[in-house]
Amino acid sequence: MPENRPQPKSLADLFVSFTVLALQGFGGVLAIVQQEVVVKKRWMTTEEFIEDWAVAQIMPGPSVINLALMIGGRYFGVPGAMAALAGMLAIPLIIVLLLALVYAQYASHPGVVGALRGMSAVAAGLITSAALRLSGSLKKNLLGMPLCIALGALCFVAIALLRWPLVYGLLGVGSVACMLAYRRLKP
Repeated sequence: MPENRPQPKSLADLFVSFTVLALQGFGGVLAIVQQEVVVKKRWMTTEEFIEDWAVAQIMPGPSVINLALMIGGRYFGVPGAMAALAGMLAIPLIIVLLLALVYAQYASHPGVVGALRGMSAVAAGLITSAALRLSGSLKKNLLGMPLCIALGALCFVAIALLRWPLVYGLLGVGSVACMLAYRRLKP
């Protein structure tokens, strides 16, 4: 990590930054985390973000929480990881509990049903936007752009069209991708 790169100033800065991220991207933080951490704050390069995101996805638990733990740990060790985790969870937990109370009262109201349908479309758009923004880094990928696109398409077909369970699709296609990358890395 270059010495002149901006980084969080303190544990409080890390906590506040992740609290703001969690509140901005309620229900879908990936696009916002990438924008804030890579583009605005420049705590990571795009390549570092993609590598950490890949690791965060294969670890158990929510990927964005895993990513927050890794970023916090990178700068401040275990206390940094805990500050980032607390930032991601504290205020959103309170909001979710309050929303659950309200939802229990109004779940069958047509306005609430329509709003939830609209939010699902927005969430899908955010995920697509983040994927398109990050796809440029595939040019530098060890496997090359065409093979990465083919593996991504294969995973999409397996999970979305053939209805394989997510774990089988990721293990199957992920194992093939790891094997191909290992072969290219071998001297």
